[in-house]
Amino acid sequence: MTTTFPRSTPSDLGIDARGIARFLDALESTPDVEPHSIVLLRHGQVAAEGWWSPYASDRVHLLYSLSKSFTAAAVGIAVREGLVDLDATALSHFPELDADVTDERSRRIRVRHLLAMASGHREETLDRARAADPENLVRGFLRTPPDEEPGTVFAYNQPCTYTLGAIVRRVSGGSLVDFLRPRLLDPLGIDDLAWRRDDTGAELGFSGCYAPTSAIAALGQLYLQRGVWNGDRILDEDWVAAATSTQVANPDEGNPDWSQGYGFQFWMARHGFRGDGAYGQFCVVLPDQDVVLALTGQSLDMQAVLDAAWQHLLPAVDAADVDAAGDSGLEARLASLGIPAVAGGRLPDLAVAGPFRGDGIDGLAFTRDGARWRAALDVDGGTLSVLVGEGEWAVDGPLAASGAVAPDGTVLVDVRFVETPHLAHLRVDLAAGTATASWATQPLHDGPLTLRRPAD
Repeated sequence: MTTTFPRSTPSDLGIDARGIARFLDALESTPDVEPHSIVLLRHGQVAAEGWWSPYASDRVHLLYSLSKSFTAAAVGIAVREGLVDLDATALSHFPELDADVTDERSRRIRVRHLLAMASGHREETLDRARAADPENLVRGFLRTPPDEEPGTVFAYNQPCTYTLGAIVRRVSGGSLVDFLRPRLLDPLGIDDLAWRRDDTGAELGFSGCYAPTSAIAALGQLYLQRGVWNGDRILDEDWVAAATSTQVANPDEGNPDWSQGYGFQFWMARHGFRGDGAYGQFCVVLPDQDVVLALTGQSLDMQAVLDAAWQHLLPAVDAADVDAAGDSGLEARLASLGIPAVAGGRLPDLAVAGPFRGDGIDGLAFTRDGARWRAALDVDGGTLSVLVGEGEWAVDGPLAASGAVAPDGTVLVDVRFVETPHLAHLRVDLAAGTATASWATQPLHDGPLTLRRPAD
């Protein structure tokens, strides 16, 4: 990972460290919010950064729908290079589908409509598009007739973004990552980014991007700088202006920061604009404050994360009483962030029983691995093997696990997939010889054996 920003202190950047500390307090204490990382930039410099162990700065994290903002950047670059016209129809990029797409509204969907989630459909079409054509999602999407005229209604719609990715692949002759590597990733110093692909070999586009938190911050900083990086223009200024302003209204969205309008794969918010992904992946850009906030996590209540930012972080910027004395304490706290390990008694001899079986678990066995236990979980036709720490997280490649014994004798093992938001709970009844597994948050398009950075 080579993405770096100059380091400074909050007070030197006009931010009160106490407000950042209160923001951290809120993230750590709010129900259904679990932070994994934070990078806070102001004036292009790091005011604060930290990772909650076992998550780390050199690891990628699954971004879920924040992937859309990277896909949109690829479209923006293609527009700048004259490869894509925003007012061209989506169908024009797939002439082989012309005879299949007979609905007039579908034929009128333009690239700008895809970017704005304004294809004319009133709701998500992913399942219907897959049903219409299990092998070609673009064809299935274009054969799913819009309910309204394209450009008139908002609906968060995964095939819109998938089609954008397909357009970039079509005009460039390569993959999304191949297209982005020399044009965006290398200039921004992002050397570790991978994308989950579907059965056709195409990046999902709407999800599946794995990148470090610094890459999220860099993308936000690029948009904050109106498309210029180190003096070189990567995105046209009019593209940035359109992408980060309302292209279609969405007043019916339930949460206040999701009903302020939608740009080109960016949400407008009560303050600034942002890209985000399921379970708390955020790229928040505040142009008025010259601030970028990048976050990853496992949070079910994403509105609560933004509420905490507006309540604690925003007032700390250019606060009247910036406290420089708080900088060192905040730095120490950020360096020692961690998610508590599983609490309880010491693990007994787990090798005397098992393998354990239960609902969804074909087998769970424990063996010694040095001073620790190793759990081997047979699931989904394969084996997941992970070291288990006691009183700590044992990090084992893309996994981290911690275990203990509950007062009733149940063995508790938590397994974190540290390149993703996800956590699995294993519960073992030694006497009964049974085990259960449950997700803290349900993965959206992977199972336990594939919840990791995909191969390039």
